Amino acid sequence: MAVYTHLSAETLDELIAEYDVGNLVSAKGIAEGISNSNWLIETTGQNGAGARFILTMYEYRIDIEQLPFFLNLLDHLAAKGCPVPATIHDREGNAYRDLDGKAVALIEFLPGVSIDHPTAEQAFEVGAALAQIQLAAGDFSMTRTNDLRPPDWQDLFDRCGPDSIAGIDAELAGSIDTYLPTLLNDWPQNLPIGTIHADLFPDNVLVLGNSVSGLIDFYFACTDFLAYDLAVAHTAWCFSADGSEFRPDISTALLKGYASKRTLSSEEQAALPLLAKGAAMRFIATRTYDWLNTPAEALVMRKDPMDYVKRLLQYDAMGSEAFAPLG
Repeated sequence: MAVYTHLSAETLDELIAEYDVGNLVSAKGIAEGISNSNWLIETTGQNGAGARFILTMYEYRIDIEQLPFFLNLLDHLAAKGCPVPATIHDREGNAYRDLDGKAVALIEFLPGVSIDHPTAEQAFEVGAALAQIQLAAGDFSMTRTNDLRPPDWQDLFDRCGPDSIAGIDAELAGSIDTYLPTLLNDWPQNLPIGTIHADLFPDNVLVLGNSVSGLIDFYFACTDFLAYDLAVAHTAWCFSADGSEFRPDISTALLKGYASKRTLSSEEQAALPLLAKGAAMRFIATRTYDWLNTPAEALVMRKDPMDYVKRLLQYDAMGSEAFAPLG
């Protein structure tokens, strides 16, 4: 989440008036994240008791024609009892609206807090929740190609240019040159596929105590390997924020939580070390691109790609030991 576009109070008031959610009380920009503009919206609510929502404006890296996939997926999972926010449809039944040439959607606000340093109990519940949404999406009829697969990482690096990448950090450039060719060559082809979140970072999970109260920000969701989704979550949850410290207790809990809902095949287990290195490279690619291309005036925090270089190097050193609880 982020804020790239600034909306006036009058514009926001007129927009919220198109929904049956009461009158606008306040709107606060949200700085976290990288892809869209987001606001925390407070209204009087339909009964005057007050209500909260998330307003999202889709800025880039999202094809507006694919918005029905993201928003219908939220509604599908919410209807199945998963802890995800449903979309709020306007008075005409639209899941999103056009505002000055950009699509905007109003999303249910879920209670809870994001955690920077999870406990093992929380990590177990996150793993279980990830498997839950994968299983619940088993009969979701829509599909979306993952546009951030290995060839897309290469494209992002090519668009950055080697000199610019080396200007961020020489080790960044060297790690890309060392590991990307193998990932491109050895990426699996025949693992079980389904609808995946593909971006389950701690700031995309809300918890109350040890319980998961919300999984949010599905705007990288796609159809891809189910085990890759677990690998992405593993890279995001099982290291210190800067990637320098691997947390085996969190790894064990996350993997066991996932396995409590869905059993990985032997082929998926064998592929996890490679998938995890790929997940690290995926975030190296997008963080590198964003580091070089985020507008200076955007209310957004750039994220250091070196945090994921450290993860990549540790995955290479640990091999299958990083996923021992599933062995």
